[in-house]
Amino acid sequence: MDIEKNHNENIGRRDFLKMAGLATAATLYGCTPSSTKNGVVSGNGSPADAPIGKMTYRSFPATGDDKVSLLGYGCMRWPTIPNPEGKGDIIDQETVNELVDYAIEHGVNYFDTAPVYLQGMSETATGIALKRHPRESFFVATKLSNFHPDYQSREGAITMYRDSFKKLQVDYIDYYLLHALNADTENFRRRYIDNGILDFLVKEREAGRIRRLGWSFHGDSDSFDYYLSFHDSGQVKWDFVQIQLNYLDWEHAGGPSAKHQYEELERRGIPAIIMEPLLGGRLSKVPDHIVGRLKQREPEKSVASWAFRFAGSPQGVLTVLSGMTYMEHLKDNLLSYSPLVPLTDEEKEFLYDTADLMAQYPTIPCNDCKYCMPCPYGIDIPSILLHYNKCVNEGNVPESRQDPNYRRARQAFLVGYDRSVPRLRQADHCIGCSQCVSHCPQRIKIPRELRRIDEFVEKLKQETL
Repeated sequence: MDIEKNHNENIGRRDFLKMAGLATAATLYGCTPSSTKNGVVSGNGSPADAPIGKMTYRSFPATGDDKVSLLGYGCMRWPTIPNPEGKGDIIDQETVNELVDYAIEHGVNYFDTAPVYLQGMSETATGIALKRHPRESFFVATKLSNFHPDYQSREGAITMYRDSFKKLQVDYIDYYLLHALNADTENFRRRYIDNGILDFLVKEREAGRIRRLGWSFHGDSDSFDYYLSFHDSGQVKWDFVQIQLNYLDWEHAGGPSAKHQYEELERRGIPAIIMEPLLGGRLSKVPDHIVGRLKQREPEKSVASWAFRFAGSPQGVLTVLSGMTYMEHLKDNLLSYSPLVPLTDEEKEFLYDTADLMAQYPTIPCNDCKYCMPCPYGIDIPSILLHYNKCVNEGNVPESRQDPNYRRARQAFLVGYDRSVPRLRQADHCIGCSQCVSHCPQRIKIPRELRRIDEFVEKLKQETL
């Protein structure tokens, strides 16, 4: 393969996504149908309506300002439909409007988006839906997603910032984030310090165009402490920080534990906004014996509800974000927080033990954020990793031919692989360029995992029954 030639022919992110379309997030959520008892499920099998007026709210601890719904709407996974022009998918605005209306009616008032979500369409769709409601009835959060070099200059970053106001159709932004800060603190200095952008945003906060200023985090312990040092020194007072928190990452995170991050924020009185309470759906698509373990305790509740109660129980949590693609996602999560029944100490220990069991399973910590995309060689990285995880959870990763279920598991893995990932986008096309690695917030060694999966697929194909 002529690697240099292929690099020169790489397509850009926008062009790639237009060609490939948007993957549906619905298959990742995996809402587990609950019992019909206690009003959890309606007659048609979907979650029942949560009561209106029962949402749990949190405010800033020091001042009591804001009254933020404990359930926040993550706008990275709005529903999509095929583009009538035949070019990928577009956001289903009518359904987005219905979801936003239902959420607001049931007490949700925090909506989180970003310029890079859904091919850049999320802010626009979110703005259209929210514009139909009084401005004082919701808080909107967006981010400075200046990952691309074109936006890392002062002028480029300010352009992105101002475009968010236009797309969201607002005069001020309630919660503004530096997006996905990671272990590369030198890049942070280039993007925000050396070009004066952080000073610019602080002045925008002073002028009232930004009400709260914070950041989202995907780094290591040293970088987490580094970003907090700005607050400790008084250089920049962070109003909030967005972290990944769930019962698996509480102790088993690939980087600093969620427990460490939360406690450091709590010690400083900085509210935490929670992302990935379900780990991109992995905590609602758990191995069968984990499902049984959770259902034995709460047969009427969904598997996902355990994760949401865990994420919402710490008092320093301001809101818990969930990317709710379908109405059943929204209804189920509303039931968890209308109102929240905090976990008891015994229930927390039960989930810690559950996390210990899950950590033994060889799943890959992919959350389907698609930050690794596009691959310059057209590989559908998230679909490959998610198919592998699905087969692990379902027991369809056969280890030896002595396994009595070998034939069934082999067929399920191979047939499902070809159905989930087109042949030209499968793992055997990875050349190990590692372009994706630096973009992965979960710090997955993606080329290594793709090589491992490809070798496993070839082994299954070559074995005769």
